[in-house]
Amino acid sequence: MDILILVLAMIVVGLIVGYAAGLIWKGNRPIGVQGDYLVAVVAAIVIGLIDYYVIPAMGFSETMKWLGVAMEPLIGALLILWLIRYAKK
Repeated sequence: MDILILVLAMIVVGLIVGYAAGLIWKGNRPIGVQGDYLVAVVAAIVIGLIDYYVIPAMGFSETMKWLGVAMEPLIGALLILWLIRYAKK
């Protein structure tokens, strides 16, 4: 059940990041609006799941796991969208 909630939360985070990318980089959407949303959602889900499993395996506490799950998908999805824009220049 935790995984389902995590995936749903990461979908919401990805949608928010996709929307924010349009606000941050106005008029610069090399992969289109749908592409921004899709990349942000997939990146957020992958990074969130990696954090959920890897951080505890490295010996960190549950608090660190949830901090990583809360922060890294947001930052990672924005970074990936920025890299796509930089590569398309």
